[in-house]
Amino acid sequence: MKKKNIIEMFVEGARKGWSIAINGLMPNVILAFALIKILEVTGAMAFIGDVFAPVMGVFGLPGQAIMVSVTALMSQGGAVGVLASLLTDGGVDAKQATILLPAIFASGGQLQNLGRVLGTSGVQTKYYGLIFGMSIINGIIALTVMSFVVKAL
Repeated sequence: MKKKNIIEMFVEGARKGWSIAINGLMPNVILAFALIKILEVTGAMAFIGDVFAPVMGVFGLPGQAIMVSVTALMSQGGAVGVLASLLTDGGVDAKQATILLPAIFASGGQLQNLGRVLGTSGVQTKYYGLIFGMSIINGIIALTVMSFVVKAL
């Protein structure tokens, strides 16, 4: 086996990173943008916003922001896509995005975690609920802390 120099290792890593981005992240982000547009066109986003306004209002967020939290449990990349779509369309402003972003990473990707980590590592299924519950609690803590931080600014 030939020993690789630093440039060859960098190029190989860049190719792997490009492959992960194109094949793993981009489909989630595109799906998130499409989902938000479908919900907006059908009027479902306004309904969701009205239903969840009291819950998300606790954190200083509009009701539509629940879509970011729900999507985060499925895919962090998808949740970032939903957040970007809401930010672009005026559903949330920059301060609200600042509140939401840490929650995405504190609670995100549990369905992916199930397939990639829990399923392959032999974690007993009886602990899945606890693991998922802790991620939701982490997300709520992140929303709470960030809502206070943003209010203080």
